[in-house]
Amino acid sequence: MGVTAAGLAGAGLVGAAMGLSGVLHAAAPTEPWNPELPLAIGGRTLKVQPVFMYTTYSRREKTSWKSWSDINTKEAAAAEAGRISKELAALAAGADFPLEILPLANVTSIPEARKVHESDYDVLVLYPATGGGDVLRACFPQKTDKDMLLFVRHQSGLTYYWYEAIGTRILKKDTPEELAQNTARNHGGPTVNDVVVDDYGELTWRLRALGGLKNFIGRRIVALGGPQGKWDGQAPKVAQEKYEFDIVTVTYEDLAKRIQAARADADLVAQAQKWTQQYQAMPGTKLETAQPFVTNAFLLYRIFKDWMHEHSATAFTIGSCMNTVMPMSETTACLPLSWLNDEGLAAFCESDFVIIPAGLLLHAVARRPVFLCNSTFPHKGIVTCAHCTAPRRMDGKTYEPARILTHYESEYGAAPKVEMPIGQEVTILDPEYATGRVLGFKGTIKANPFHAICRTQQDIQIQGDWKRLLVEARDSHWVMAYGDWMQELTYAANKVGIKWVTLTPSA
Repeated sequence: MGVTAAGLAGAGLVGAAMGLSGVLHAAAPTEPWNPELPLAIGGRTLKVQPVFMYTTYSRREKTSWKSWSDINTKEAAAAEAGRISKELAALAAGADFPLEILPLANVTSIPEARKVHESDYDVLVLYPATGGGDVLRACFPQKTDKDMLLFVRHQSGLTYYWYEAIGTRILKKDTPEELAQNTARNHGGPTVNDVVVDDYGELTWRLRALGGLKNFIGRRIVALGGPQGKWDGQAPKVAQEKYEFDIVTVTYEDLAKRIQAARADADLVAQAQKWTQQYQAMPGTKLETAQPFVTNAFLLYRIFKDWMHEHSATAFTIGSCMNTVMPMSETTACLPLSWLNDEGLAAFCESDFVIIPAGLLLHAVARRPVFLCNSTFPHKGIVTCAHCTAPRRMDGKTYEPARILTHYESEYGAAPKVEMPIGQEVTILDPEYATGRVLGFKGTIKANPFHAICRTQQDIQIQGDWKRLLVEARDSHWVMAYGDWMQELTYAANKVGIKWVTLTPSA
């Protein structure tokens, strides 16, 4: 059985980092490792500007004088504005991602529409009840990196005129040619896929996707030993240019100094030994390697986290885990990366910026730990995914059972073999090197085998046309998260020009 984390909601990660000294031997150390704290993904808040567009009319005899919809009078408009505000308040209360909904703006003219753009927002949600196309177009965001959603009513209230009139005469079609032009700073403007009819669930997942984008573009990540790209040396450059990643390099020389300082700090060593006992005592945890490997892993965890705090970063990756770091640390980096992920940070081995962008996008959208894994050759609808750095709190709440073994290839250190629930649905991303093409698909965990491969390993039943995987130009690294995030990922990827391919429908 797993153990469920409890406690108060965590603060935003960058904000928490700013208040810490980040010095290993300081009298006021960083916050202690605590598996009972809830997941704290943090991140920047998505600011939403809702806009209610309408026109009032006066009766005229023997001629058409009003638009479709009963929202043609000031009284009807006032009632609808109140309803929209209540619905958005309920949406915000139920959202599990950082969201701020600004006061509703009423728009009846082009000048009022233009004034809306003076506010500081990320996405404009337009409720176009009645009114002309010139006013509607004036509501479109004026900055290319701002997004827009349109909510029209069919059966959820008084029918909107723009439920009939909105379409490709006004909006783009999201053709492959249009999508290829989108970038981190130009999301392409509103399209037919930005229209929601009646359904606030549809509105919520789109806002979640856009919030994920806000916390994906420009992400700061600490790279021990510098960035790399497995099978594609251009990957770090692409990550910096296409996704505006801020990659902070820290050196192995600095690591050696910090390890020496940590070992000389009696209080820190004692704390690491205490954490080791606490970790062993967690339900479902079985230690099958030497205890000092775990203690040394906690010292390494502390160093990694200090670096992140010093640079106000929420992501971390390590380069030469084996030949360089292992002799210094006298353990492996597997458990420290697992622990960082279980706290809500994003941590990856091998410093591979082919897979890291996909991992950070999935992390930002799903808002739960992600597992960087090696893929295998698909057969009969099954693929095995394996690595030695798996998180245990993949659902964001409960720690899965785990055996703590040595790292497989070295038979040294400490690495978790995490047992994931049979039947658990997962989303998997498979980038095509640094080309900007990503394959996404869903699967179901069928088994937790124990082959002579990396310690955490799952046999996964592929959902969809699994034979398509045989001809994909796949990198050896994939990334996985619990749950179905295909519609959010498809939507987010299209906004920034990622060429998205699926084995299964995204909606």
